[in-house]
Amino acid sequence: MIPEAALAETARILGPRGFLHSAHDLSLYEYDGSVDKHRPELVCFPRSTQDVVELVKLAARHGLPIVGRGAGTGLSGGAIPLAGGMMISFSRMNRILEIDLPNERAVVEPGVVNLDITLAVAAEGYFYAPDPSSQRACTIGGNVAENAGGPHTLAYGVTTNHVLGLEAVLLDGSVIEIGGKAPEVPGYDLTGLLTGSEGTMALVTKIIVRLMRRPEAVKTLLAIYDTADDAAETVAEITARAIIPVAVEMMDGMLLRLIEDSVHAGYPRDAGAVLLIELEGLTEAVEEQVEQIQQVCGLCRARELRVAKTPEERELLWKGRKNAFGAVGRATPHLYTQDGVVPRAEVPSTLRFIEKVAAEYRVQISNIFHAGDGNLHPIIMFDMREPGAMDRVRAAGEKILEHCIEVGGSITGEHGVGMEKKELMDKLFSPDSLDLIRRFKQLFDPECRLNPGKVLPTGRGCLEIRQRPDDLRY
Repeated sequence: MIPEAALAETARILGPRGFLHSAHDLSLYEYDGSVDKHRPELVCFPRSTQDVVELVKLAARHGLPIVGRGAGTGLSGGAIPLAGGMMISFSRMNRILEIDLPNERAVVEPGVVNLDITLAVAAEGYFYAPDPSSQRACTIGGNVAENAGGPHTLAYGVTTNHVLGLEAVLLDGSVIEIGGKAPEVPGYDLTGLLTGSEGTMALVTKIIVRLMRRPEAVKTLLAIYDTADDAAETVAEITARAIIPVAVEMMDGMLLRLIEDSVHAGYPRDAGAVLLIELEGLTEAVEEQVEQIQQVCGLCRARELRVAKTPEERELLWKGRKNAFGAVGRATPHLYTQDGVVPRAEVPSTLRFIEKVAAEYRVQISNIFHAGDGNLHPIIMFDMREPGAMDRVRAAGEKILEHCIEVGGSITGEHGVGMEKKELMDKLFSPDSLDLIRRFKQLFDPECRLNPGKVLPTGRGCLEIRQRPDDLRY
């Protein structure tokens, strides 16, 4: 329960419309894009860094946990307030503060929607590269917290490769500025440390991002296969020939049919899998790569290769990919999206393993992933109202991630650890490595009030500092 004195202080800082505390309003902030829920006790909407500083100091006076929130599109429970307390939503800190095209930089607040950066500079021929599937809704602050990726990370990298500097508020209310607009900044890479720290070390209030020039030519291809194995083999062969597309996305037959029912993107309903391949660069180089891709696809038994002839055709192909999760949502009461990484050579065997897991746990699983870098997103479809369904779904997801570790991969490529995967961290990292992560967390947050109960396995790290595992109010 939030003390009345804390509510009065919050009203003084933010005004009467700057926070929510009724049970009805709070219910809208108890979940993100994952399957778990927990309700905050207070949701605050700062409009400036100074507001955040005052809220952090208020939380310290009353011993409140703090969870930052962007758009709530995260898929690992990162914005779920396990210990209740204060949620700081950055939706009103949504200004693009500066656009510096000569130096290819922009300065934005954390509540700026990802796609809005590109829209702001598109007329001048620039764009912001990281493009999560939720880019029309997700915010830069959340992208920084989770180190978000997207289809084009194969060539451009993930969020950390495009964040040059941060302003952040620490647990004691102090404000730090790290990194900057310069290509290289001396000292430790604290920007890299905080990017991907999932809100467990600081609250980011300003971000300097890298802008890029639009390429001269873009080609989007759809390769159609009778089997997922043939599609996966194509990805390996493309890599072996040193061809580097900016995106190679794979979707299996089940997902293709769901997308067509929803989006009508022109995907073949009878295919076993497709690859959505995008090439960028100088016109001559792109045309040469198209010819090479055609050869590889033919060698790997693609039954058809389509090349988008107009921007509208290209947009429609990507519309199908970007709206895939929504298409699945239309066909099932509930879905659980996983995020694991395997070496590219292990993609075919991992897909077969996922089929076995689906049969073992009596669930339907469709597959969509960034095939170029082995980042898989199995989508488990189920009905939570069915007795025991949630337990089977969680067990299936954990088994898939354990397999990713066993074949030399990772438990996340872009969704973060959050609360969903924290118990798998000790299967991926040694005790000494986990202890180092814990010490970084303790350095920034000795009281464990910043997003408690995330990233580290239960019983480790901050949970030992402030609370025992059973004290978390799940």
